[in-house]
Amino acid sequence: MAGHSKWANIKYRKAAQDSKRGKLFQKLVRAIIMAAREGGGDPSYNVALRNAIEKAKAANVPMENIQKAIKRGTGELEGASYEHVIYEGYGPGGVAILVEATTDNRNRTASEMRFIFTRHGGSLGEVGCVSWVFEKRGAIYITSKVDEDELLLTAAEAGALDIENEDSSFIVYTEPTDLSKVSEFLAQKGYPIDRCEIVMVPKTTVPVTNSNEASKLLKLLDTLEEHEDVQNVYANFDIPDEIFEQVESA
Repeated sequence: MAGHSKWANIKYRKAAQDSKRGKLFQKLVRAIIMAAREGGGDPSYNVALRNAIEKAKAANVPMENIQKAIKRGTGELEGASYEHVIYEGYGPGGVAILVEATTDNRNRTASEMRFIFTRHGGSLGEVGCVSWVFEKRGAIYITSKVDEDELLLTAAEAGALDIENEDSSFIVYTEPTDLSKVSEFLAQKGYPIDRCEIVMVPKTTVPVTNSNEASKLLKLLDTLEEHEDVQNVYANFDIPDEIFEQVESA
C-alpha cells in the first residue's frame, strides 16, 4: 500500500498549500455540516465532527464559518440540503476507486463523476462493485521522527491494529471506534499527532508498473479530488517509488 500512502501524503500537503482556495473551504464546511447532522453538534461526543473541525482549523477556516456550519448541520440555521453519496469505479490498470462526496444534486454529481472517470481512462461502476475491496479504519498520522519499534509497542498497548512507515512518517491504524482512545493514549505518551481521520483502507492492492498508466491513474485521482463535491478519494494501487518519482517529475 506504499504507493497509495505516498499519494495520500502528497495530496494532503497540496491541500495545505492551497488552503486559501475557496473550493477547499467549501469542502471542509460541508464535512462539518454532514458530521454535525449525523452525529450531533458536540465534538466531545462526535469523533467525525471533531476531526472535521480540526481539519478546518488547520486550513485556517474562520471560527465563525465553523460555528455556522455546525448549526446548519444540527438544523439551528437554514441552508442547502446536502447528502452523502458514494461512487465506485475503476481506473487505468483495473485499480479500484471509491469516491465519497457530499452533494445537493445527486443526478448532477453522478453525471460529472461519470464524465471524469471516462475522460481519464476509467469507468464508473455500479454500487458495490469495489466497496468490498476496502475496510473502514481510524488513521493517526505522526510526521515527526520517532523510534519505530517503540511506536509499535506503544500503539499495540493502546489497542491499535497496525502501523505503516512511509517517508519517515507513520500511520497508526485502529478500529474506527478506537480512534480517539488510541490517539489520546499516544499523545499522553508524548507522540506528536499531526492529524486523525477515518479512512477506507484497501485490503489488497494492484501493482501499477507502467509510467504512462500510472500518470493517467494519478491524473484521474487528482481530478476527482479537485471536484467541489468530493470529500475523499480512495484507491487500491501500489506504484513503485521509481515510477512514482518519474510521474511526479514529468
